[in-house]
Amino acid sequence: MSAERKRFSVKTKMYIFVVVTVLSVAVGTSLISYSLSIDQLDHYYKQSAADNARNIASSIDGDFIAELIPIIKTDEYQWLRTRAEEEGNEQLIEDYLIENGVWEQYEEMRSHITDYVENMDSIERIAVVAHGGSNMDYDMYLVIDGKTPIYKTGFYEIRALEMRGKDITNLKEPVISDGTWGWACTDYKPVCDSHGNIVCVVECDYGLEDVMTERSSMLISLLIGSVLFTTIILGVAVWLINGILIKPIRAMTDEMKKFKPSEKNGYDSAGVMKLNILSNDEIGDIYHGIRNMQKDILDYLKAKTKAENDIRNKNNRIGQLSNETNMDPLTGVGSKSAYIKKISELNRKLASRELREIAFIFIDMNNLKYINDTFGHKAGDHYIKGCCDMVGNVFRNSPVYRIGGDEFVAILTDEDYEDRQALVEKLKSDYEESYDRQDVEPWERYSSAVGLAELTSEDKTLEPVFKRADKAMYEDKALFKKNNGTYR
Repeated sequence: MSAERKRFSVKTKMYIFVVVTVLSVAVGTSLISYSLSIDQLDHYYKQSAADNARNIASSIDGDFIAELIPIIKTDEYQWLRTRAEEEGNEQLIEDYLIENGVWEQYEEMRSHITDYVENMDSIERIAVVAHGGSNMDYDMYLVIDGKTPIYKTGFYEIRALEMRGKDITNLKEPVISDGTWGWACTDYKPVCDSHGNIVCVVECDYGLEDVMTERSSMLISLLIGSVLFTTIILGVAVWLINGILIKPIRAMTDEMKKFKPSEKNGYDSAGVMKLNILSNDEIGDIYHGIRNMQKDILDYLKAKTKAENDIRNKNNRIGQLSNETNMDPLTGVGSKSAYIKKISELNRKLASRELREIAFIFIDMNNLKYINDTFGHKAGDHYIKGCCDMVGNVFRNSPVYRIGGDEFVAILTDEDYEDRQALVEKLKSDYEESYDRQDVEPWERYSSAVGLAELTSEDKTLEPVFKRADKAMYEDKALFKKNNGTYR
């Protein structure tokens, strides 16, 4: 004998429900608040990064940048830049730029960027960068703020992973990432020369390290507050539930176990419950309802038994008649009568525009006459039922009807409708696999022709859909006969 199933009381279920509900609400509210807060912060920093990058880009002389780029791309300058970085000698770069006549305008641009960064809170860096194109892995610095040595001008920096493969001159919005410089919000804005050609981009980085730390602290604070608040609420809720609900239910449960109905017993001897429950609420209603029901059981036991027998006989007959009318006795699917009723119902829905998506699958068995003529109708019935079972196994969520001796229809809606093509292909594949088996009796090698048609916006009734499905089925049957021959 199997072990008795462990009892899971209403009290336990109620406590679990309350705990889960309160915790879910508290934690969910905290997470929603946190999410809204960080969304607002992200939007603020993205907007700020975009605005500042745009401001600097509007002040950059694109023609000067176009003149500067060839100078710092030369091998001579790159050799000099490497030497200056190794020696920590910025004067080498300054002298070179003076020699090429670009120092004054370069220094003016650099000073402007430096002043801008120093007067704007949270901006980590602003730099003018020669964009190498979306397929490049490197970008070259052209002008950087005064906190960065001059010899970084002309330095090729590896592009961040999240920027590779992207055209940073045409980003939809700034990017927040954890890169080489730590957490930052970065935006890029293009700079054009007087001919409208993009010569560089302005990169604006907002430092977010402190913001990310504050986010973590805020989330922890919200969760701790939620737990504390939830603990208090749960304590009050458990106390109220226990007094208002659990104790009365437990008392009624104990009394109900004592009830032993018998036509020979009176109220007391049968154990009709007697409790001091005077509450004017659902608990009181349940108590009085159960007590009155117990009385009724005892008062009318004999009449009830006779009535139940009469009703049972009538129900059996009604069920038998209903099954005979609506269910095919051989296959267990819907009968032709049930199919006609269903089509009438669907046509009404179509006329009132309640029906928008539906498909019909017509199935006509192959070689049934051969099975009947060769092996008898008992084998034929087995063949019909097997073919029908395969339809039901594929279209599990759709009603199937037998509308003729070897003809069936499946009506597809909802999930089966969405997967109709795949399901039809599976049914055909299953039939082909079954028909190709040589290790079973001929009446177990199931095969049917299958046709699919869907409702279109031009269909005013379901009749055109039937005809298309029927046509598709006959095309499939013709293909079967071409490939396998015909009994006739």
